[in-house]
Amino acid sequence: MSLANKTVDIRENRLHTILHYNGDAQDLNERGKKGELQIGNSGYEQCGNCQEGCAVGQVYGILDAALIEHAPLGCYATISASCVSGKSTAKARGKGVFHNKAICTNISERETIYGGTEILREAILEAKKRYDPRVIFVTTACVSGIVGDDVEGTARDTQDEIGVPVISISCEGFKSRIWSSGFDIAFNEILRIVREPRKKQDDLVNIFNFVGSDTFTPLLSMLNLRVNYLPSQTTVEELSQISEAACTATICETLATYIGDELERRYKVPQVKAAAPYCLGWTDRWMREVAKLTHRESLAEQVIQKENERIRPELEVLRKELGNQRVYVFAGDAYAHNMANIASDLGMEVVGMTTYHHDQYADTREINTLNFMVESVGNVPNYTVCNKQPYQVLKFLKALKPDILIVRHQALAVYGYKLGIPTIFEADSNKCVGYDGIIELGRRIKRVFQTRKLIQNISENAELPYTDWWMDEGTDPFYFEGEHQ
Repeated sequence: MSLANKTVDIRENRLHTILHYNGDAQDLNERGKKGELQIGNSGYEQCGNCQEGCAVGQVYGILDAALIEHAPLGCYATISASCVSGKSTAKARGKGVFHNKAICTNISERETIYGGTEILREAILEAKKRYDPRVIFVTTACVSGIVGDDVEGTARDTQDEIGVPVISISCEGFKSRIWSSGFDIAFNEILRIVREPRKKQDDLVNIFNFVGSDTFTPLLSMLNLRVNYLPSQTTVEELSQISEAACTATICETLATYIGDELERRYKVPQVKAAAPYCLGWTDRWMREVAKLTHRESLAEQVIQKENERIRPELEVLRKELGNQRVYVFAGDAYAHNMANIASDLGMEVVGMTTYHHDQYADTREINTLNFMVESVGNVPNYTVCNKQPYQVLKFLKALKPDILIVRHQALAVYGYKLGIPTIFEADSNKCVGYDGIIELGRRIKRVFQTRKLIQNISENAELPYTDWWMDEGTDPFYFEGEHQ
């Protein structure tokens, strides 16, 4: 996994990631630690993610870089969502106006037959002319990989011509069934623009996150620390300095423990070995770990005591109002654990969870959010893993009838509405961070409960796109994972 050979192993091999599981959280945790589970297979899948999209998402938001997708136009379509979220995040973080700096080579039948390196070269030249970027990233799609275009060679040759680094990211979707492998591949290439540290910045903390609100700044400013949000909404210069930070943290192990490990190994930047700060106990522990790495232990204890006392009155009220409400979480692996942890902290009962995949191992062994969640929440029954398959999850929801559903991706929220379940779409992954984040989620849950009548009306007038056979209670939700696959 060195920069010399420009490769990082896919998660199926490196982390023994699985896509299918049915049981409970404690069983998954214990069997996962032993690596006993297989990736699994299904004879039918309704939807899913692609590692190319995850790789694109990490480099697209770099402010003074340009992106070229060497792909058909359909693969490029996801850029529209990234552009919208980029604009909202730039506004939330005071970065000004976010501008699209991406080009698609629009591979057609002709390039599929004769090769597309020439149009790739033209796109690189156009990106230089149009955007004058500090770095150009080139991502690949299944078509460009199958055709066998020499993307790396074209990038290298054109780089010499234009005088700007052109970095290829080999992220064809067919290479891995685990879409989050795209994070690792992109970060492996981002490391190429990281420089050797000139001097350590003892008050700088790397925070790897997705798009979203600036909630880490107020949290870490209480420890007199600065936040370096990565990689979205940052500049190439800011990225090049990540080797100088005091420590590195991530909002979830799924996203960035690979690059965190690499920064620790290459540049001696320690990684925060604690679960992300979602819920009271995890936030306290995370703050102590950051303080230990930045030599602010005494200050951290003062902050923790003060913040606990500050939010305690409203937190106690929320716990009384939300106590015994039943919640189901449908989200990515580690982030689902974050959401379940806060819900439990608010006094709610986590009756079930579905995660999109599960990494049986982790790049950093000390960070295992499933293990942390079992310790703090207890054993969660009805725990399933599936690659974002709503046709299965609606069966679980119909059987369990939770009071509220928390989802990470927008299209999945629709299923909650259609089933008459109040639903929170947690698009902003930073919104629930820290002490204020616990209160923020509690307030939103209260507001969502006030819409019960609207949700009921939607349910009574909506149709689900499934046959009566599938909707029948007697049909096994795992039918397509059994002998019929």
